[in-house]
Parts: sequence; structure tokens; C-alpha cells
Amino acid sequence: MKLRNLRYAAAALTLVVMGAACQKKYVKKGKVVDVIEQNMVTRKYIQAIGIGASDPALPTDTQRKATARNAAIVGAQYEMLTVIKGVEIEGGITVSRAMETDSTLESRVKNIIRGAEIVSTRFTSDGGAVAVLRLPKKRLKRLEGIKFK
Repeated sequence: MKLRNLRYAAAALTLVVMGAACQKKYVKKGKVVDVIEQNMVTRKYIQAIGIGASDPALPTDTQRKATARNAAIVGAQYEMLTVIKGVEIEGGITVSRAMETDSTLESRVKNIIRGAEIVSTRFTSDGGAVAVLRLPKKRLKRLEGIKFK
């Protein structure tokens, strides 16, 4: 029983440390920071951020937050697609170039992006949102047969 509790505590601590390590401060004191440093392609992941806003005329805070979050996620997905298209793969070509020769590759990549992990969503004081998405490179390799340089 104690061993299991120790395992749960270790797993929770690991998640907290990993979350803190990959969380950058994109929102500070309710506002989007002036400088956003982005390391989009890491050894294991492709990450993207999106910033979204909502219509201030929406009647409830929940509606404004949901709309802003959805807009931020779509923005991050678009950014992620842009990054993925520019990634160089085995053979010295980019994913974008590979899409030109394989007519189904683009739709498969877009489907993978829709399944990217939402790492965090932070809300701003003016009704906006900043979303961070992360896609493990392993998923791209496994589902698409893409081999990164």
C-alpha cells in the first residue's frame, strides 16, 4: 500500500516538474507578454502557441473564455502546420515538398495536428487566451512514416 502511494506521489511530482519545465510565461498579470520566445521544434516535440480573442459582447464569461480558447487552439494548430511543413525530413526535402508528391499526406498531417496535446491554456484579463499545443515527433513518425533528420 505504501509503495503504491509512493509511486503516485512520484508520478505527480514528475508531472509537476515536467509541466513547470515546459511552461513559459506567455501571460503575465492578465496580459500577453511583449516578447514570446518559441522553441517550436525540440528533440522530442513540435510545439506551437496560439493567441485567440472572443467577442466582448458575449453575455457570459464562460462563453467568452470558450470562444477565446477555441480561437487560440485553431491559431496554434495553424502555426504547428506551418512548422511541420518546413521541417526537413530524410532525403533533404521538407514535409511541404513531400505533400506535393503524396496527395493524401496533407490531410493525414492535418488530422494528426488536430490530435495534438493541449499543454496549457491561459486566459488574459481582457477575455483573450493563449494556448500551447505539443505534438510528439514519435506520433508523426509512426503515423506518417516521416523520418526527421
